[in-house]
Amino acid sequence: MKILVTGGSGFIGSHVADLLIAEGHDVSVIDNLSTGVRSNCPPNAIFHEVDIRDANAVNELWEKEQFEVMMHLAAQMNVRVSVNDPIFDAEVNLIGLLTLLEAGRKNGLKRVVFASTGGAGYDDNVPFPTPETEPANPVSPYGIAKNTSERYLRFFGMTHGLSWCALRLGNVYGPRQNPHGEAGVVSIFMQKLLAGDVPKINGDGLQTRDYVYVGDVARAFNFALNSDYQGFLNIGTSIETNVVDLYESIRVALGSDVAAEHGPTASGEVRRSCLANGKAKEVLGWSPDVVLPEGISRTAEFFKLKASDPDAR
Repeated sequence: MKILVTGGSGFIGSHVADLLIAEGHDVSVIDNLSTGVRSNCPPNAIFHEVDIRDANAVNELWEKEQFEVMMHLAAQMNVRVSVNDPIFDAEVNLIGLLTLLEAGRKNGLKRVVFASTGGAGYDDNVPFPTPETEPANPVSPYGIAKNTSERYLRFFGMTHGLSWCALRLGNVYGPRQNPHGEAGVVSIFMQKLLAGDVPKINGDGLQTRDYVYVGDVARAFNFALNSDYQGFLNIGTSIETNVVDLYESIRVALGSDVAAEHGPTASGEVRRSCLANGKAKEVLGWSPDVVLPEGISRTAEFFKLKASDPDAR
């Protein structure tokens, strides 16, 4: 199958592209490399340095390649950036999506699997683990844009017959996660400890998240590709972990005795997040394989290798 992976030089997108290639698909990647790294792109994928907001470039590429499926992972994915600059967030996460969908529907696109958000999609007034039946009430522009994107996908499905599935991801972690900026607390803590710096925990650190390993997330995208299910699904472990406990597991995995400092609470973030994954099990046959201690260990080994070999992939 001819598949376009947007953001395929990024953290999650590169793992998705790797798996699709291993499954025998013809994979192309587009990425503007604003946060992605060229070396993350699988060597057997065709790489295009394209900004998804560039309608001319996107249309030209789609007219030439006639992709059948799009795995859409390119995004502005930092909650705090979205709070500080909601216009930029909407330009990337909404206008970028619409640019791709318009080009695709005119040029053979049949199915979209979209990286939505579960962690930023619900507020704190929900049961935990949170099922998809709970209304999405995001408290950040990032979450609002992701939820709105799901509605646009539904519109394109109803109006243009486009098949779609939105995966509401928990807090994804693992090898290749970008430790720079504010997103991805696992990679940030690891990078700081390996560099001899003192990590900072926002607030009291008792805020919880559902940490799901990137390899399991890539499997979910592949399962969604091979399904005709249309709608949204939570992709998480259904297990809450607070940041204090997470940091302790990272510290132990890296053999560090450095205690973290505590800073102010971050704005635009929910206190708790944990996703019920029963529907994904039911309709896709997907469930997570990697438990948190194992995933932290794998990720620590990657970052230790990366510290000594910057070209490690």
